[in-house]
Amino acid sequence: MSVRNKACCVLGLALLAAGLACAQDTPPGEYRVKAAFLWNFAKFIQWPTNAFANEAAPFVIGVLGEDPFGDDLVKTVRDKQINTHPITVKPFRTVSDAKECHLLFISTSETNRLADIFKSLSGSPILTVGDVGETGKFTEAGGMINFVFEGNKIRFQVNDDAAKAANLKISSKLLSLAVPGPSR
Repeated sequence: MSVRNKACCVLGLALLAAGLACAQDTPPGEYRVKAAFLWNFAKFIQWPTNAFANEAAPFVIGVLGEDPFGDDLVKTVRDKQINTHPITVKPFRTVSDAKECHLLFISTSETNRLADIFKSLSGSPILTVGDVGETGKFTEAGGMINFVFEGNKIRFQVNDDAAKAANLKISSKLLSLAVPGPSR
């Protein structure tokens, strides 16, 4: 990715993080914005080369538990790719099935199972993103990125130690946009 493209991506992510939306009659819904965040998170994470079978293997975004996105996530990533990997979105009901993905959104329906989920995923190069709220429970339990609200703006907390333990490298630019949390 060229420096100019990276700068544009950073600017786009910064605008999202600041809670700014495209000029529309109605602002985008919460999960449409979160879908855009997931797409941008994926662009600022470096996965180990062995996370993909080959250069054409799909980049899989998984949703574990109840899917709050509707069709917003699929629409957001349609016809996009991460490096040479086309993006696909898959729902997962079990953690063992989710081990085939690269970015896993863990729904609030799974909040009571976080410890078991993270234990099962331990060491896997899977970016875990949650929606647990401002309690910090997600990142304290071992999750990597947690959505939070600051007023009416969607922001995120990062547990970089958990990402490093999974052999994922989070860009310093993405880290600089995170809000402080219990595990930052």
